[in-house]
Amino acid sequence: MKAILCDRFGGSEVMRLAEIETPSPGPGEVLIRVHAAGVNPVDWKIREGGLARLFPCKFPLIPGWDAAGTIAALGDGVAGLSLGERVWSFCRKPDIQWGTYAEYVVMTADGVAGMPANLTFAQACTVPLAALTAWQSMLEVAQLRPGHSVLIHAGAGGVGGFAVPMAKWVGATVIATAKAANHDYVRALGADHVIDYSAEDFVAATRALCPEGVDMVFGTVGGEVLTRSYQTVKPGGILVSITDKTDRELAERLGIRCKYVFVKPDAGHLRRLAGLAEQGVLRVPEIVEMPLSRAAEALDLSRTGHVRGKIVLTVG
Repeated sequence: MKAILCDRFGGSEVMRLAEIETPSPGPGEVLIRVHAAGVNPVDWKIREGGLARLFPCKFPLIPGWDAAGTIAALGDGVAGLSLGERVWSFCRKPDIQWGTYAEYVVMTADGVAGMPANLTFAQACTVPLAALTAWQSMLEVAQLRPGHSVLIHAGAGGVGGFAVPMAKWVGATVIATAKAANHDYVRALGADHVIDYSAEDFVAATRALCPEGVDMVFGTVGGEVLTRSYQTVKPGGILVSITDKTDRELAERLGIRCKYVFVKPDAGHLRRLAGLAEQGVLRVPEIVEMPLSRAAEALDLSRTGHVRGKIVLTVG
């Protein structure tokens, strides 16, 4: 099979298109024929070695965690999935080595689910990592409920683009940050209020909308933005970060909760998300498509941090 390989940590220069042996699924696993692979910031962070302390990496390494394709083979003991079925998956494994930037990927069956009938492979592969992150952060950890208020950073981004409509579906009041050019886009996703983070103080703007603070902050941006976001949470509320580790001491002083979340594969959650996509609740983001051979260019584009929507690698 064709695959993008990295032989060491580094930049674009470490990536190459190669022909390698097609893997076989073991017990409890499935082999997915990848038709499209989603590009996420975590991919270039892994390529550069930035997450080596969190995740053991082995070489040669195939990047990529998001995939949409068809079931090509079933391992022993797999039930509920069938050959040829259109599926999607967040293919994160304990050891980082065999990812989705390839014609085939093996994944445990408990992380694979049927993809939405109304989406193409290119559309579907943009969803798993980002939407699972939003689901697990907001609904599982923060327990967002009707009547709650939530501040979602980077509402036009990969995760924010799913978090905004998901929070609105729950029944929350949604405040999102985005640059001015993306305000209409974020409002169309369902945001009640959009703050131009480049032109106004998002803390003051949020407090003007919710004087007591919001019930939840969804921190999809780290650094100073995350640190200042603690000031927007009401007493008893929660800040969830998917970028930097949270500051429990600061949270305790403010009388709020905080939690760092790293998304986990979950077929059950994927099935729930498929239902939301088919109902039209989740809107597929804008897509920039590139062939697998341009994977290095795709990661460099992702690294700029200014992509609206998602980048997709078309595989076959």
